[in-house]
Amino acid sequence: MQPHDVGEDVVFSGEFRLAMYPTIIQGGMGVAVSNYRLARAVAQAGQMGVVSGTMLDTVLARRLQDGDADGTIRRAIGKFPVPEIAQRILREYFIEGGRKPDTPYKSVSMHSMKSAGLLIDLTVLANFVEVFLAKEGHEGLVGINYLTKIDLPTLPSIFGAMLAGVDFVLMGAGIPRAIPGILDRLSRQEPTSLKIDVEGSSAEDCYTVEFDPRKYLIKQTDLKRPKFLAIVSSSVLALSLAKKSSGKVDGFVVEHHSAGGHNAPPRGGVRVDEHGEPIYGPKDEIDTDSFQKIGLPFWLAGGYGSPEGLRKALESGAKGIQLGSLFAFCNESGIEASIKREVIEWIQKEKPEVFTDPAASASGYPFKVVPVESSLSDELIYLNRQRICDLGYLRQAYKKEDGSVGFRCSGEPVNNFVQKGGKIEETCGKKCLCNGLMSTVGLSQVQKDGYLEPPLVTAGKYIGEIKRIVGQNRDNYSAQDVLNFILDKAAHPHTKPILTK
Repeated sequence: MQPHDVGEDVVFSGEFRLAMYPTIIQGGMGVAVSNYRLARAVAQAGQMGVVSGTMLDTVLARRLQDGDADGTIRRAIGKFPVPEIAQRILREYFIEGGRKPDTPYKSVSMHSMKSAGLLIDLTVLANFVEVFLAKEGHEGLVGINYLTKIDLPTLPSIFGAMLAGVDFVLMGAGIPRAIPGILDRLSRQEPTSLKIDVEGSSAEDCYTVEFDPRKYLIKQTDLKRPKFLAIVSSSVLALSLAKKSSGKVDGFVVEHHSAGGHNAPPRGGVRVDEHGEPIYGPKDEIDTDSFQKIGLPFWLAGGYGSPEGLRKALESGAKGIQLGSLFAFCNESGIEASIKREVIEWIQKEKPEVFTDPAASASGYPFKVVPVESSLSDELIYLNRQRICDLGYLRQAYKKEDGSVGFRCSGEPVNNFVQKGGKIEETCGKKCLCNGLMSTVGLSQVQKDGYLEPPLVTAGKYIGEIKRIVGQNRDNYSAQDVLNFILDKAAHPHTKPILTK
């Protein structure tokens, strides 16, 4: 790799020359699709690797129950600065040789307004482990991605990532105005709180979760404060975050509705076309001129995963692009190998069509679904699955008659949801993203009746670009292949790889 002039956006670390603001941000795809292997591969190549912070407590617990065959997870746990907590988690979840395939995973408690101490410790440790492994063996940049909507585990999650030296925190699916100030306080190891969105609460109500990092007795007095990138879809929200957040916002990932995973709802309300997909209009397009006027770095996401897309983004004033779908099916991602092969073969044979499902997610946001065989995208499989809410990350907090907080999920059994005050129409078409996404990365729960939870696969509308990487004959590709494809000098000769050594 050859060095190049990247202006003021350069920092030096030993023999390494790093871009403080990389050209490519690898998307933080959950659950465990953007795992430490993928993030490390991208960071080693001189761009920003990102791990998904979604449901990491359950991910760690299940990896340990599957035996951690090569010892990687336990090695990272051994680096956690509070050995007593590390040993407690190992005693609770590790199974030598791994559980039997037909044996259910031991459950992890659901987060609440006052989560159990074991769950908090597990959450801190899980985020530490994922970031530690992603950063191991190189001096590249590593970020972690969270969903604002999943707010109960946010504080211990961020703290665990900071203990491992995470460089960036990225957050979308909501308005993360409180996060920059939380990063400031956690870097000083000060007690902090986060206001929780409680349905039915009044202006006088204030429901918060609390976290005190002093419990962990970390010898280091100050932790590195990671940079904060908000994931947004409009310049109006970006400007509001830049001006009114609790601390410094360092930039934005500007996500178009063609991106995979959760999308922002169309402005003006959700209306659907003849195929049942939300109708997006001119107001939902990205106005790059408005983002330039804000004066903070921004990256474009959703439909920019090509050499031409990168060139277009750079010409519009963006620092670069964030891309997820091309990385999602590469060798290093967490998706099951059989699913990767099926998707690649599908892309090679026909023009892939990804469905934007307005009802699938209990979050209320539209969600992209890939038609994979034997997955929840199959109507018969969806209808035959018995509803259960045993992970609960997308539950909505609501105010009960006595003023206390309850939780309900529109993907749980319909009667349960209605008994908690939910509207029956909100349950229509809801898929269990929590269990489905766990199954996609090979961590399928075996329910009590022996039912194996089916996967749910997501990707962006432009997933077909993968064919330009693999052609007609290859059935796999690497993260480096993605970077080589995107950083095509013929497409944008002014962008060159960053000197990493």
